[in-house]
Amino acid sequence: MIYFYDGSADAFLTAFLLAYPDEDATLTSGGKQLAIGQETAFVRADPARAEAARKRLEQLDKNCMHDLDMLLRSGDHTRDMVAFNYFKLIATRGCPVRKMLAEDAVIAAEECIRRVEFEIHRFHGFLRFMESASGALYAPVSPDNDICDLLVPHFRARLPRFPFVIHDVRRKKAAVYDGENVFLAPLEHAEVALTADETAWQNLWKKYYKSVNIPSRERLKQMRGYMPVRYWKFMPEKKDG
Repeated sequence: MIYFYDGSADAFLTAFLLAYPDEDATLTSGGKQLAIGQETAFVRADPARAEAARKRLEQLDKNCMHDLDMLLRSGDHTRDMVAFNYFKLIATRGCPVRKMLAEDAVIAAEECIRRVEFEIHRFHGFLRFMESASGALYAPVSPDNDICDLLVPHFRARLPRFPFVIHDVRRKKAAVYDGENVFLAPLEHAEVALTADETAWQNLWKKYYKSVNIPSRERLKQMRGYMPVRYWKFMPEKKDG
């Protein structure tokens, strides 16, 4: 049977309880091509059942909910089954399994989590804030994984006096720091008026970037390795090609 759920942790845990006894279960929060005669179930989050599953799983592995959070943030289309197989192994073995690297379920989960955490690390260096006329800083991003709120602690620690918005344009939402509090909000589109200083600094940064470039020593393959092309879209130094 295919179990469809909305991608939230509570819905996953609810679906997990239903799917666990099913040896042919498939979990998905996206679209799925159905075979003729294949059965489906659309699972809604049941807070009570989800809390019961959470408590039981945390008894087996106190850190497993962090793993679930990272797995469900992944942009990989296999994340739902990776999470299901990983948590099924925890429930079956009755203990933490993250060190059982001979298990395919563990290898897949560790790799999925690693990619999410690595992208967070990358954006600590790749994120580019712009100063808006309102005084707030604004940074559009389009990450592979759902991480915009996980970027906030790093920049809040470094810019404690400045309100800022990290806008995930792909998922149409934003992580907002107002100088005191942090919250997530839907944000489909943003019109941002930049200060004259911001425009001048961007132009200066572009000139510097061009001035240090040595055309005869370009290493484009190496550059793309250090700074993947998919992140260039919102970097002022790369906007002009």
